[in-house]
Parts: sequence; C-alpha cells; structure tokens
Amino acid sequence: MTSAPPTTGDLPDQPTLPQLLARNAREYPRLPGLSWQAADGDGDWTTLSWAEIHAHTRSLAAGYRALGIGRGDHVLLMMANRPEHWLSDLALVRLGAIPVSVYGTAAPEQITHIARNCRARLAVVEGAAQVAVWEPLLADAGTPLERLVVAEAGAEDGHFPYAALLREPVPEEFDKEVDAARPEDPLTVVYTSGTTGEPKGVVLTHREVMANALALDAVVELPPHVEHICYLPLAHIAERMLGIYLPCHRASHVRLCAEPTRVGEVVRKVRPAQFFGVPRIWEKLSAAVRAVLSLMPAEQREVIDRAFEVAREHVGYRERGETPPAELEERYVRVRTDVLLPMLAAGGLDRVTWSASASAPMSADVVRFWAGFGIVIMDAWGLTETTGVATSNSPKTGFRLGSVGRPVESVEIRIAEDGEILVRGSSVFSGYLQSDGSVRSALDADGWLATGDIGRTDEDGYLWLTDRKKELIITSTGKNVSPALVENALKEHPLIGQAMVHGDNCSYLVALLVLDAEAAPAWAAANGVTAERGLAGLAEHPLVRAEVDRAVAAANTRLNRTEQVKRYELLAEEWGPATGELTPSLKMRRRVIRDKYADELSGLYRD
Repeated sequence: MTSAPPTTGDLPDQPTLPQLLARNAREYPRLPGLSWQAADGDGDWTTLSWAEIHAHTRSLAAGYRALGIGRGDHVLLMMANRPEHWLSDLALVRLGAIPVSVYGTAAPEQITHIARNCRARLAVVEGAAQVAVWEPLLADAGTPLERLVVAEAGAEDGHFPYAALLREPVPEEFDKEVDAARPEDPLTVVYTSGTTGEPKGVVLTHREVMANALALDAVVELPPHVEHICYLPLAHIAERMLGIYLPCHRASHVRLCAEPTRVGEVVRKVRPAQFFGVPRIWEKLSAAVRAVLSLMPAEQREVIDRAFEVAREHVGYRERGETPPAELEERYVRVRTDVLLPMLAAGGLDRVTWSASASAPMSADVVRFWAGFGIVIMDAWGLTETTGVATSNSPKTGFRLGSVGRPVESVEIRIAEDGEILVRGSSVFSGYLQSDGSVRSALDADGWLATGDIGRTDEDGYLWLTDRKKELIITSTGKNVSPALVENALKEHPLIGQAMVHGDNCSYLVALLVLDAEAAPAWAAANGVTAERGLAGLAEHPLVRAEVDRAVAAANTRLNRTEQVKRYELLAEEWGPATGELTPSLKMRRRVIRDKYADELSGLYRD
C-alpha cells in the first residue's frame, strides 16, 4: 500500500493546515490522530481522534485569543513532545498566529536572541525548570516577552496555567476568526540549531510545507493512516514535518515520546511501519544489536551471518533495479521468516516498511549492517531552509546505498564549480526572519539557495554528500579533507561510538575517539577484559587500547595519506546535547568539542 493522502473534492489545490484539519475531522472523525502516555512512560495510551483534535484546538485557540494573541503574532513553545506542545501548535495556526518551537537544550543567550528576533509577547513552557530560564526575559527591556503560560499543573508560580486556556463554550462569533490562513501565510519559524553562530529564523509558509508533503508522498511507500513515533524535538524541521504536518496531510496517527532516550521502548510497544532516525540513532541501535550478537554462541552466529548474506544479496538486486532470481527470493523469504523477523521483533522493527535517515552523512558500515536485516535505510538530505527533505532514496523510484538519493518533485539541484550544492523550488523557504518583522531572502537572482554542503551527482542523478563547506579541513599543505568521511571510517569498528578529526592548518590529522557505551562492555566481556570504573577503566585498559589501535590502522588503509589519522585520544564520556557537544538533532558542534578538549588536541601534536 502507498502513502497517498486522503482526498476530498472540496480541498483547494494548495490546502492550508487548518483546511486539512477540517477535512480529517469531517472524513475521518473516529480515526486516532494523537496518542501519549504519562510522563514516566507507564500506563495506557491516551488518544484523541481527529474529530476530538479539531474540537480541542478550536477551544484552545479561543483561549490564546483571550490572552491577546492574534493573526501574525509569534508564540514561543518550549516543551517536550507532549500533547500541550502538539495541540498548541495547531491551535495557534488555526488562530493565524505563528508557533515557534525552541529546543529544550537552548542556552539562555540563544533563547534571548530568538525571543528578540521574533518579537514574541507570549511563551508557553513546560514546568518550573523552564520558568526559571524564561522569567528573567519578562523584566528585560530589550525583549518584548510579556507573559508565560505553564503546562505542568502546580508549576505556574504566578504565571498563567495552561489548563485555563481551554475555553468552553466557545463563542460562535469566534469561528469567523479561525481557519482563515492563506497558502502564502507563514506557518512556522524554525530556528537553526546553531552548530556555528546564532540561530537564524527560517520562515516557512503553508504553501512550502504542503509542496514538500506532496513531494515526499511521491517517494515513500506506507500504509494509509500510518503510525509515527514523534521523539525528535519539535523544534527540528524533520520532526515538524514527520510529527505534525505530514500526519495532518495523511490523516495518520502520531504517538508522542516525550523522552527521546525511551524511543527504543516505545518502538518495541508500537512496532511502527515507519521509522526515521538521524545517523546517531541508527548508529546506537546497530551498536546495541552488535553487542547482543557478539555474546551469542558461534553456531547461532553462523546461522545469523548466513541470513545477513542472503538479505544483502537481495538488497543488491533491488538497488540495481533488478528482480531477484526466484531461488534467491525463496531463500530470502525463508531466512527473513525464520531468522531475521524474530530478531527484528525483539526490537519492534519487524513491521517497518519505510526506514529513513537524514541530517548528516550516514556511515556506509551502518547502512550495510541494516541491509543484512533486509532494512534499507532510505537516506535523505535537506535543510531547514528546504522545508526538510530535498533529495531522497526511495523504494518506489530507486535507491543507491551511500547516496542521499535524487531530488524530490518540489526541488531541483545543481552543483557549483567549487562543489557546493545549490537548490531551488517550491519547497525552498521564503527567507530569514529579521528583528523588524521583515523576511530577508537568501536566494540569488535566479532563485538558487547556496546550501553550504559539498557533494556530487552521479550519472543516474543520485546525490553523494562530501561534507559541510565550512567544516572541510584544510591542512598546512593546502589539502582539503572531509572530516565526516574520516570519522565514518573510524566508527566502522564497534568499539568506537563517536569520533571527531582535527587538523586545520596542521601537517596531519588527529582524532578524539569515544568508546561506544553499548558495544564496549560487550566487546570486553567477549574478550575476557575486566576493568573497574566502567567505560573510563576500559578506555585505559591495554587490550582495549590495542584493539582501538588496530581499528584506526584499519580505517587508515581505506583512506589516502592526507586523510589518515596519525594520533588519537580515547575518551570514555559520551558526547550529547545535554553536555553541549551535540546539537539537539545530534549533529556535532565541532567548535564546542575543540574548545573543551583543546589541551588534549594540542598534546596530540607535541613530539
């Protein structure tokens, strides 16, 4: 079955989000639209149907209107993936206001910048911890913020309680104020996560979002009304598309996961047909599975390895656009039923028909690993400025493992002389929000956006990423090196969970390597290594160090001389958003890591 969205004859060619909500309530009133569990993840799911969502967001919109929010106003939202966040987003859109989600890990100075840039007078925050961060802005003369709404009951501390927003009954005349959005109106502003510099406010309209939704439907294969596990931050364009806009477009079912570390548990419960993960998520999942495999008896592992070979051969035919021979098809069906599906079922991935990744170059080793299960990760590429996906691999239109696919229908791409990827089309953003309320375009005279990414296209039109233009390492000899290429080669060994290479203006490359929290203990157990102090002890153990030496040497054999790592520092503390080394979408903040480990990096260049 395909993911063709529900259609009705009375929808315009360019529908707005409120029109889609009304369609869903009218045509699919009893279908589940939104589900969530208690904050601790225990207990049953609470579910709202599409008719209930429509009624609830009308009441909620009336509450925001009573607080003085109207058409064109920006409203800031800093909450986890909880119903108050999701429903407020839609309610504000119905009111004609512009919801702006803020990363929960944003630094105070970033929050201040965003609040001043979008001139929001209202922020909706989760609880006491967020109130403490936002409250000083109420007294800041340079920030227009006037009021906080607090979602958690009992955490208001004098601020407006979220529960009081729900207004019943809603005055009939209020209906004249809602659902009047036009395709060219701003739907949201998404602030870039800030790997470098201050976040920029990307203005996205109803028209641009709907163009991208239609383009995505042309390349994916999903059951109607498919379930989606919403676990990435709603401040990220990927989750806004997958967790809000596409479900409205498809009348599908969103299951909120407020704590991203619990996504594996939710996947096991829900057994979704689709699953999207940024590369770090797929890396962690593969490390966890590999850790289990490493502890299995040799006879059992042999059976699994043979099944992997059959699945990868089957994927190879599909990648070439060929029909697998009948004999291979029969073997694949057998090993999938007897070996692969039971293993996938243990992790809740046995019903996945569409799996995808984006945000950063994916390690070829991770892609090959999942191909062994018959799962082809449809790698995609895009930016916040392209409303998410601009190119994608597709089970319908073709894929190449290691590439990020071909352009979707709403965009075209070309490669500049210096290798930078340029893009234009109907889903490319309107421009960046300025503090005076204007929108500054970033397109050239012909409508092209310079993306800052470096890549190439092959003879079949598939795009292959090299790296971010600003992140290319230029050595003292003038050679350009893609750090992602080297880092992915290093991470092919299961012991290495994270890697960052360094070498700008230096004669050779060095690396910071982080032991994988799941795979390292499993490797140690399988190799008779014991160490006190957990990962810290393993990082100092001579047998672990010797194995990492071999991993670096093996990676170097696949790299040219300029790309090879001469020295490294092995770390035991995993990098993450909470400690600042990763963005909320799990991309590396190289400058933060370089500053934090400046002494270690300098030491790697000492004789």
